[in-house]
Amino acid sequence: MKVQFWGVRGSIPSPGPTTQKYGGNTACIELRVGADDRIIIIDAGSGIRHLGNAIMANDLPKGPIVADIFLSHTHWDHIMGYPFFTPIYIPGSKLRVHGPVSFEDDPLEEVVGGQMKYRYFPVNLGELASEVEHIRLKEDPSIDLGDGLLLSTKLLNHPITALGYRFEYEGKVVCTCYDTEPFRNLFITDPEDPAYDEAMAFEGGEVAVEQNLAIEQFFAGADLLIHDAQYTDAEYSERINWGHSTIEQAIAAANRAGVKKLALFHHDPDRTDSALDEMATVYCAPGKFGNTEVFFAREGMEIVL
Repeated sequence: MKVQFWGVRGSIPSPGPTTQKYGGNTACIELRVGADDRIIIIDAGSGIRHLGNAIMANDLPKGPIVADIFLSHTHWDHIMGYPFFTPIYIPGSKLRVHGPVSFEDDPLEEVVGGQMKYRYFPVNLGELASEVEHIRLKEDPSIDLGDGLLLSTKLLNHPITALGYRFEYEGKVVCTCYDTEPFRNLFITDPEDPAYDEAMAFEGGEVAVEQNLAIEQFFAGADLLIHDAQYTDAEYSERINWGHSTIEQAIAAANRAGVKKLALFHHDPDRTDSALDEMATVYCAPGKFGNTEVFFAREGMEIVL
Protein backbone atom coordinates (compact mmCIF):
# COMPACT_ATOMS: atom_id res chain seq x y z
CA MET A 1 0.00 0.00 0.00
CA LYS A 2 1.12 3.54 -0.75
CA VAL A 3 -0.28 6.62 0.99
CA GLN A 4 -0.03 10.16 -0.32
CA PHE A 5 -1.36 13.29 1.37
CA TRP A 6 -3.15 15.84 -0.83
CA GLY A 7 -4.72 17.91 1.95
CA VAL A 8 -3.78 17.96 5.64
CA ARG A 9 -5.43 21.12 6.96
CA GLY A 10 -8.50 21.31 9.18
CA SER A 11 -11.65 23.44 9.18
CA ILE A 12 -10.99 25.69 6.16
CA PRO A 13 -8.39 26.00 3.39
CA SER A 14 -5.55 28.27 4.43
CA PRO A 15 -3.35 29.00 1.41
CA GLY A 16 -0.62 31.60 1.63
CA PRO A 17 3.08 32.22 2.16
CA THR A 18 3.00 30.89 5.76
CA THR A 19 1.52 27.47 4.88
CA GLN A 20 3.41 26.50 1.73
CA LYS A 21 5.56 23.78 3.32
CA TYR A 22 2.84 21.73 5.02
CA GLY A 23 0.03 22.84 2.73
CA GLY A 24 -3.21 24.73 3.08
CA ASN A 25 -5.70 22.30 1.50
CA THR A 26 -8.29 20.49 3.59
CA ALA A 27 -8.38 16.74 4.11
CA CYS A 28 -7.70 14.39 1.22
CA ILE A 29 -5.62 11.20 1.35
CA GLU A 30 -4.83 8.85 -1.54
CA LEU A 31 -4.31 5.15 -0.85
CA ARG A 32 -2.99 2.94 -3.64
CA VAL A 33 -3.44 -0.78 -3.10
CA GLY A 34 -1.92 -3.80 -4.81
CA ALA A 35 -0.12 -4.37 -8.07
CA ASP A 36 -3.06 -2.90 -10.00
CA ASP A 37 -2.78 0.43 -8.12
CA ARG A 38 -6.38 0.35 -6.92
CA ILE A 39 -7.47 3.90 -6.06
CA ILE A 40 -8.87 4.58 -2.60
CA ILE A 41 -9.52 8.21 -1.63
CA ILE A 42 -10.21 9.25 1.94
CA ASP A 43 -12.11 12.53 2.15
CA ALA A 44 -12.89 15.08 -0.53
CA GLY A 45 -11.57 18.30 0.96
CA SER A 46 -10.03 20.96 -1.27
CA GLY A 47 -6.96 18.75 -1.78
CA ILE A 48 -8.95 16.37 -3.97
CA ARG A 49 -8.78 18.87 -6.85
CA HIS A 50 -5.02 18.33 -7.23
CA LEU A 51 -5.46 14.58 -6.80
CA GLY A 52 -8.06 14.58 -9.57
CA ASN A 53 -5.66 16.37 -11.90
CA ALA A 54 -2.97 13.80 -11.14
CA ILE A 55 -5.37 10.93 -11.82
CA MET A 56 -6.35 12.52 -15.13
CA ALA A 57 -2.70 12.78 -16.16
CA ASN A 58 -1.46 9.40 -14.93
CA ASP A 59 -4.40 6.99 -14.77
CA LEU A 60 -6.86 8.02 -17.47
CA PRO A 61 -4.42 7.20 -20.31
CA LYS A 62 -4.44 3.59 -19.03
CA GLY A 63 -8.21 3.26 -19.20
CA PRO A 64 -11.45 4.38 -17.50
CA ILE A 65 -11.04 5.67 -13.97
CA VAL A 66 -12.40 3.48 -11.18
CA ALA A 67 -12.12 4.77 -7.61
CA ASP A 68 -13.62 4.50 -4.15
CA ILE A 69 -14.06 7.66 -2.06
CA PHE A 70 -14.49 7.21 1.69
CA LEU A 71 -15.77 10.25 3.57
CA SER A 72 -14.97 10.42 7.27
CA HIS A 73 -18.02 12.69 7.67
CA THR A 74 -19.87 15.35 5.74
CA HIS A 75 -18.70 18.61 7.30
CA TRP A 76 -17.96 21.00 4.46
CA ASP A 77 -14.18 21.05 4.80
CA HIS A 78 -14.23 17.30 4.03
CA ILE A 79 -16.51 17.44 0.97
CA MET A 80 -15.93 20.92 -0.50
CA GLY A 81 -13.47 19.70 -3.14
CA TYR A 82 -15.82 17.10 -4.61
CA PRO A 83 -17.34 19.39 -7.29
CA PHE A 84 -13.78 20.15 -8.49
CA PHE A 85 -12.72 16.49 -8.78
CA THR A 86 -12.35 16.25 -12.56
CA PRO A 87 -12.93 12.47 -12.93
CA ILE A 88 -16.61 12.91 -12.01
CA TYR A 89 -17.09 14.75 -15.32
CA ILE A 90 -15.41 12.09 -17.49
CA PRO A 91 -17.61 9.54 -19.32
CA GLY A 92 -16.67 6.01 -18.34
CA SER A 93 -15.47 6.89 -14.86
CA LYS A 94 -16.94 4.70 -12.14
CA LEU A 95 -16.89 6.11 -8.62
CA ARG A 96 -18.25 4.73 -5.38
CA VAL A 97 -18.75 7.33 -2.65
CA HIS A 98 -18.93 5.79 0.83
CA GLY A 99 -19.65 7.56 4.08
CA PRO A 100 -21.91 8.18 7.08
CA VAL A 101 -24.78 10.62 7.37
CA SER A 102 -26.32 11.98 10.55
CA PHE A 103 -30.01 12.01 9.70
CA GLU A 104 -32.04 9.02 8.57
CA ASP A 105 -34.07 11.03 6.06
CA ASP A 106 -31.05 12.49 4.24
CA PRO A 107 -29.31 10.04 1.89
CA LEU A 108 -25.58 10.38 1.31
CA GLU A 109 -26.18 11.46 -2.27
CA GLU A 110 -28.29 14.40 -1.08
CA VAL A 111 -25.78 15.47 1.58
CA VAL A 112 -22.71 15.34 -0.68
CA GLY A 113 -24.46 16.40 -3.87
CA GLY A 114 -26.44 19.19 -2.24
CA GLN A 115 -23.55 21.56 -2.81
CA MET A 116 -23.91 20.94 -6.56
CA LYS A 117 -27.06 22.96 -7.10
CA TYR A 118 -27.25 25.96 -9.37
CA ARG A 119 -27.55 28.35 -6.43
CA TYR A 120 -24.07 27.21 -5.28
CA PHE A 121 -22.35 25.71 -8.33
CA PRO A 122 -22.75 25.91 -12.12
CA VAL A 123 -23.04 22.13 -12.64
CA ASN A 124 -25.88 20.11 -11.18
CA LEU A 125 -25.23 16.68 -9.66
CA GLY A 126 -27.55 15.08 -12.24
CA GLU A 127 -25.40 16.40 -15.09
CA LEU A 128 -22.27 14.42 -14.22
CA ALA A 129 -20.99 12.22 -17.03
CA SER A 130 -19.50 9.60 -14.73
CA GLU A 131 -21.24 6.71 -13.03
CA VAL A 132 -21.46 7.45 -9.31
CA GLU A 133 -22.77 5.09 -6.64
CA HIS A 134 -23.40 6.30 -3.08
CA ILE A 135 -22.98 3.80 -0.25
CA ARG A 136 -23.99 4.69 3.28
CA LEU A 137 -21.71 3.33 6.00
CA LYS A 138 -22.18 2.70 9.70
CA GLU A 139 -19.87 1.21 12.30
CA ASP A 140 -18.88 -2.22 11.04
CA PRO A 141 -16.00 -4.45 12.16
CA SER A 142 -15.64 -6.30 8.86
CA ILE A 143 -16.27 -5.12 5.29
CA ASP A 144 -14.76 -7.04 2.39
CA LEU A 145 -13.82 -4.58 -0.36
CA GLY A 146 -12.57 -7.35 -2.64
CA ASP A 147 -9.12 -8.19 -4.00
CA GLY A 148 -7.89 -8.93 -0.48
CA LEU A 149 -8.64 -5.46 0.89
CA LEU A 150 -10.51 -5.44 4.20
CA LEU A 151 -12.12 -2.47 5.95
CA SER A 152 -13.28 -1.82 9.49
CA THR A 153 -15.16 1.33 10.50
CA LYS A 154 -15.42 2.94 13.95
CA LEU A 155 -17.67 5.71 15.25
CA LEU A 156 -15.67 8.69 16.48
CA ASN A 157 -16.45 11.54 18.88
CA HIS A 158 -17.47 14.50 16.73
CA PRO A 159 -20.50 16.83 16.64
CA ILE A 160 -21.93 14.85 13.70
CA THR A 161 -21.56 11.18 12.79
CA ALA A 162 -17.94 10.55 11.81
CA LEU A 163 -16.13 7.31 11.06
CA GLY A 164 -12.56 6.14 11.42
CA TYR A 165 -11.31 3.73 8.76
CA ARG A 166 -8.98 0.75 9.11
CA PHE A 167 -7.73 -0.65 5.79
CA GLU A 168 -5.89 -3.99 5.86
CA TYR A 169 -4.08 -5.51 2.91
CA GLU A 170 -1.52 -8.33 2.90
CA GLY A 171 -0.68 -7.87 6.57
CA LYS A 172 -0.34 -4.06 6.44
CA VAL A 173 -2.74 -1.67 8.17
CA VAL A 174 -3.54 2.00 7.52
CA CYS A 175 -5.94 3.73 9.92
CA THR A 176 -7.60 7.13 9.95
CA CYS A 177 -8.90 8.62 13.19
CA TYR A 178 -10.11 12.19 12.65
CA ASP A 179 -12.23 14.38 13.29
CA THR A 180 -12.43 13.16 16.85
CA GLU A 181 -11.58 13.93 20.46
CA PRO A 182 -11.40 11.67 23.50
CA PHE A 183 -14.73 10.72 25.04
CA ARG A 184 -15.31 12.21 28.49
CA ASN A 185 -17.88 11.98 31.25
CA LEU A 186 -20.84 14.17 30.25
CA PHE A 187 -22.51 14.01 33.66
CA ILE A 188 -21.90 16.24 36.66
CA THR A 189 -19.08 14.81 38.79
CA ASP A 190 -18.97 17.41 41.57
CA PRO A 191 -20.73 15.98 44.66
CA GLU A 192 -21.37 19.53 45.88
CA ASP A 193 -23.47 20.34 42.81
CA PRO A 194 -27.22 20.12 43.54
CA ALA A 195 -27.76 18.21 40.30
CA TYR A 196 -25.10 15.60 41.10
CA ASP A 197 -26.21 11.98 40.73
CA GLU A 198 -23.65 9.45 41.94
CA ALA A 199 -24.90 6.57 39.78
CA MET A 200 -25.04 8.66 36.60
CA ALA A 201 -21.61 10.18 37.26
CA PHE A 202 -20.10 6.73 37.76
CA GLU A 203 -21.74 5.30 34.65
CA GLY A 204 -20.72 8.31 32.54
CA GLY A 205 -17.11 7.81 33.55
CA GLU A 206 -17.25 4.10 32.76
CA VAL A 207 -18.71 4.72 29.31
CA ALA A 208 -16.03 7.30 28.47
CA VAL A 209 -13.25 4.91 29.46
CA GLU A 210 -14.88 2.09 27.49
CA GLN A 211 -15.26 4.14 24.31
CA ASN A 212 -11.72 5.52 24.43
CA LEU A 213 -10.40 2.00 24.85
CA ALA A 214 -12.51 0.80 21.90
CA ILE A 215 -10.98 3.46 19.63
CA GLU A 216 -7.46 2.53 20.70
CA GLN A 217 -8.25 -1.13 20.01
CA PHE A 218 -9.52 -0.07 16.59
CA PHE A 219 -6.13 1.28 15.52
CA ALA A 220 -4.00 -1.07 17.65
CA GLY A 221 -0.85 -2.25 15.89
CA ALA A 222 -1.43 -0.10 12.80
CA ASP A 223 1.54 0.37 10.50
CA LEU A 224 0.31 3.92 9.89
CA LEU A 225 -2.21 5.88 11.93
CA ILE A 226 -3.42 9.24 10.61
CA HIS A 227 -4.82 10.95 13.69
CA ASP A 228 -6.49 14.25 14.50
CA ALA A 229 -4.02 16.61 16.19
CA GLN A 230 -5.47 20.07 15.64
CA TYR A 231 -4.59 21.47 19.07
CA THR A 232 -2.06 21.27 21.87
CA ASP A 233 -3.04 20.43 25.43
CA ALA A 234 -2.58 24.10 26.33
CA GLU A 235 -5.08 25.16 23.64
CA TYR A 236 -7.62 22.43 24.29
CA SER A 237 -9.31 23.82 27.42
CA GLU A 238 -11.11 26.46 25.34
CA ARG A 239 -12.04 23.99 22.59
CA ILE A 240 -13.61 21.08 24.46
CA ASN A 241 -16.48 19.48 22.53
CA TRP A 242 -15.31 20.94 19.21
CA GLY A 243 -14.56 17.38 18.07
CA HIS A 244 -10.77 17.52 17.73
CA SER A 245 -7.81 16.03 19.58
CA THR A 246 -4.53 17.38 20.85
CA ILE A 247 -1.09 16.36 19.71
CA GLU A 248 -0.33 14.99 23.16
CA GLN A 249 -3.53 12.92 23.23
CA ALA A 250 -2.81 11.44 19.79
CA ILE A 251 0.78 10.49 20.67
CA ALA A 252 -0.17 8.92 24.00
CA ALA A 253 -2.98 6.86 22.43
CA ALA A 254 -0.76 5.71 19.54
CA ASN A 255 1.95 4.58 21.95
CA ARG A 256 -0.50 2.68 24.13
CA ALA A 257 -1.90 0.95 21.03
CA GLY A 258 1.47 -0.07 19.61
CA VAL A 259 1.16 2.03 16.44
CA LYS A 260 4.32 2.00 14.30
CA LYS A 261 3.97 5.35 12.49
CA LEU A 262 1.75 8.27 13.56
CA ALA A 263 0.90 11.06 11.13
CA LEU A 264 -0.35 14.12 13.02
CA PHE A 265 -3.16 15.48 10.84
CA HIS A 266 -5.89 18.12 10.50
CA HIS A 267 -3.62 21.06 11.29
CA ASP A 268 -5.32 24.16 12.62
CA PRO A 269 -5.81 26.71 9.81
CA ASP A 270 -3.85 29.31 11.80
CA ARG A 271 -0.86 26.99 12.33
CA THR A 272 2.04 28.30 10.25
CA ASP A 273 4.89 26.34 8.72
CA SER A 274 7.33 27.83 11.22
CA ALA A 275 5.07 26.87 14.12
CA LEU A 276 4.78 23.28 12.86
CA ASP A 277 8.53 23.11 12.33
CA GLU A 278 9.09 24.24 15.90
CA MET A 279 6.52 21.77 17.22
CA ALA A 280 8.19 18.97 15.25
CA THR A 281 11.40 19.49 17.20
CA VAL A 282 9.42 18.90 20.40
CA TYR A 283 6.99 16.14 19.46
CA CYS A 284 8.79 14.23 16.71
CA ALA A 285 12.18 13.60 18.34
CA PRO A 286 12.83 9.82 18.03
CA GLY A 287 12.04 7.96 21.22
CA LYS A 288 11.07 11.04 23.22
CA PHE A 289 7.43 9.98 23.55
CA GLY A 290 7.73 6.23 23.16
CA ASN A 291 8.44 3.81 20.33
CA THR A 292 5.97 5.23 17.79
CA GLU A 293 7.53 7.22 14.93
CA VAL A 294 5.75 10.61 15.00
CA PHE A 295 5.61 13.23 12.23
CA PHE A 296 3.39 16.04 10.98
CA ALA A 297 1.57 15.17 7.75
CA ARG A 298 2.49 17.37 4.80
CA GLU A 299 0.96 17.80 1.36
CA GLY A 300 2.81 15.69 -1.18
CA MET A 301 4.27 13.34 1.43
CA GLU A 302 4.29 9.68 0.35
CA ILE A 303 4.53 6.63 2.60
CA VAL A 304 4.98 3.13 1.24
CA LEU A 305 4.02 0.16 3.41
